[in-house]
Amino acid sequence: MLGSLGKTLILFGAMLVLFGALLWAMERFTGTRGGGLLPGDFVWRKGNFTVGVFLGTSIALSILLTVILWVIGWLSRR
Repeated sequence: MLGSLGKTLILFGAMLVLFGALLWAMERFTGTRGGGLLPGDFVWRKGNFTVGVFLGTSIALSILLTVILWVIGWLSRR
């Protein structure tokens, strides 16, 4: 039982490190706190009306979540 708890804690710690690295990289490379627009993100502003289509962010999050879920599945089969 303690072995599986240890693996779970290590997995959550690794995910926190990856999430922190992602936030740090977004701030460092986009120059804005909390992220910014990735290539492929489009924002149109006209007066008080704003429309945003975040294709780059959607693709990046999809890849990140796919990798995280693949690792969780791989670790659960071990």
